[in-house]
Amino acid sequence: MIRRSIAVTAAAVAVLATAACGEPQTRGDAGDSESSAEPVTLEEVQEAGTLVVGTEGTYPPFTYHEGGSGELTGYDVDVAEAVGEELGVDVQFEETQWDALLSGLTAGRFDMLANQVTITEERREDYTFSEPYTYSNGVIVTRSDDDSITAFEDLEGTTTAQSLTSNWYGMAEEAGAEIEPVEGWAQSVDLLEQGRVDATINDRLSYLNYQEEENNTNIAIAVQTEEQSRAAMAFPKGSGSLADAVDEALAALAEDGTLTELSEKYFDGDYTTSEAATAAGAEEGSGD
Repeated sequence: MIRRSIAVTAAAVAVLATAACGEPQTRGDAGDSESSAEPVTLEEVQEAGTLVVGTEGTYPPFTYHEGGSGELTGYDVDVAEAVGEELGVDVQFEETQWDALLSGLTAGRFDMLANQVTITEERREDYTFSEPYTYSNGVIVTRSDDDSITAFEDLEGTTTAQSLTSNWYGMAEEAGAEIEPVEGWAQSVDLLEQGRVDATINDRLSYLNYQEEENNTNIAIAVQTEEQSRAAMAFPKGSGSLADAVDEALAALAEDGTLTELSEKYFDGDYTTSEAATAAGAEEGSGD
């Protein structure tokens, strides 16, 4: 149950607005993780016949394996595959931990990321983004018996569990929290239940999907942002022709209803536009 939904502080809003396998195929000499990859063009992808997509594979309902070890699936996986079909190319997924996705993109390991990458002004300096395909609110999750956190200001002096390169990490740090590094949502929940951290900030859709599966009464949403995060496909900086083509593909998928169908499949609501996400959240909240 959502105990309180409030606007984030000005600082937290700023962070949200400006801030989760083998050797994968590359388009050439990628260099090390500190190098800058050459832009990937639509022509290169079409000539190769394959779009190499970096994804986490451990972040339900966006990108995960059925039963933990089954086929790769999820909302982002399905959207990326639909984009590939629009472009007329195969999609090859390369899985790695969240904290290695952006550095892998910089190093040229992937043509594109499909992993709920939030658009921020800081990231725009280093990467090219598509138009958003998911809109969602952030939430602070605490133990259900803890009423001490009712605003982002209350995070000061607390300990939160966060992936180090996520925009949620930046929000927690800006609020004055100590950060316990984790690899993903499941580890955050474990630490929270064990009392080793006070809270975790994450995507509301991830929390809702988790609760649908687990019905964990030990944790609850303490605070929800009114600002929405915007998730998009990410590309090496300067990959304008590929990003433009993906934008056209996403527009076609929105026009024919595919994006809405995929959103409703995984979230029981349409979170593909800001207006639809606001409406879906309001409808869902009325049932709390």
